[in-house]
Amino acid sequence: MAALLFSFAISLLLLAQIPTIAPAATKPVIFVFGDSLSDAGNNNHFPYSLARSDFPWYGIDYFSGLPTGRFTNGRTIGDIVAAKLGVPSPPPFMSVSINDDAILHGVNYASGGAGILNETGTYFVQKLSFDDQISYFQKTKDVITLKIGKRASEKLCNEALFLVGLGSNDYINNFLQSGLDDAKKYTITEFEDLLINTLETQLTRLHKLGARKVVFHGLSPMGCIPSQRVKSMDGGCLGYVNDYVRQFNSRVKNLIAGLNSNLPAAQMAFADCYNIVLDLINNPQVYGRTRFKISHTSCCNVDSTIGGLCLPNSQLCSNRKDYVFWDAYHPTDAANAVIANQIFDDPDVGQVHPALRNIAPSPSPR
Repeated sequence: MAALLFSFAISLLLLAQIPTIAPAATKPVIFVFGDSLSDAGNNNHFPYSLARSDFPWYGIDYFSGLPTGRFTNGRTIGDIVAAKLGVPSPPPFMSVSINDDAILHGVNYASGGAGILNETGTYFVQKLSFDDQISYFQKTKDVITLKIGKRASEKLCNEALFLVGLGSNDYINNFLQSGLDDAKKYTITEFEDLLINTLETQLTRLHKLGARKVVFHGLSPMGCIPSQRVKSMDGGCLGYVNDYVRQFNSRVKNLIAGLNSNLPAAQMAFADCYNIVLDLINNPQVYGRTRFKISHTSCCNVDSTIGGLCLPNSQLCSNRKDYVFWDAYHPTDAANAVIANQIFDDPDVGQVHPALRNIAPSPSPR
C-alpha cells in the first residue's frame, strides 16, 4: 500500500512539472520574417551594420516617441497586425534571451537590408538574410520544444501566424545596382528564376519546421518610391522597375498556390499590396483619417545619394500624417495603417488564420 501511495505521489509530481502553453495558446502567436519594412530593432544589435535606424527622427510617432530600430516614424505593418489581433508586437529576436518564455508568444526576425538571396545587402556589412532568419527560428523552436515538449511545440508552430515580407532589397540593393555581381551575371528572367527557386526552398524549409499559416507580403510598386523617382528624368515612376515587381509578385503567387497543393496542411496566402500602394500613391486624398496630401516625396527631407534615410539633422515636414512616405524607402505610420487594413480585408488572407477573419482597424498610437 505504501508503495502504491509513493508511486501515485511521484505521478502527481511529474504531472505538475509538465509545462503548459496555455498563455501562448489563448491568443495568436506571431513570427515575423522580413527586411527593413518589418525590422523592429534587430539591426540595433549589430555594431557594424549600415542598415539601422536607432536614431532620431525614427520612432517619433511610436508609443515611446523614441527610436526603436523601426524604419519609420511609428509602427510597421507587423505592429499593426499584432495590435489588430490583440497581442503585443513580437520582440526582436536579438533583444531577447533564447531561454526567455517570451519566445512562446512570437518573435520578430526581420532585419533591415535583408533579402531572399544571401548575397543581397552585403554592403550593409551586418544583417540577417532570410536563410539566417529561418535558422534562428529553428533555434527558437528547439528551445520551445525543450520548454513545452515536442507535441506542444509542433502544435504551437502549426497554429502560429507567420508574416513574411522580402524581395525589395533583392532588386533595389542588388540586381538594380549595376556594379554588383548579380546585376552583371544574370538577365532579369534568370534573376527572377533564382529568386523564386530560392524562395521555394526557404518556404519549404519553414514548412518542415512547423509553419502552416503563412502570409507572404508581396512587393509594392517600388518604381514609385522616392529613392527610385529621383532616378527618372521627370520625377515620375520607373516603369521598368514596376514591371519587375509585377512579374515577381505573379510568380510568387503561383509558387504559393503550388506549395499549398503539395505541402501537407499548408495554408499560405499571397498578400497583394501592389495595387493598394499604387492607388495610395496616385490618389492619396481618398485615404487616411485626415486624407494624405503628398505621395511623391518623403516627409523627411532625405539625401537619396547617401542612403535615403532620415538623419538626425534632416528637416521634417510640418504634418507627418499628410505624407505617404517617411523617408526615401519606407511608408509613414499612417500609410502602414492603410496598407495593413486593406491587405487583411482580402478574404484569401483572412482564411489563413482564424484570428484574421474579423479583425477591426487598430488605433493610431498618437
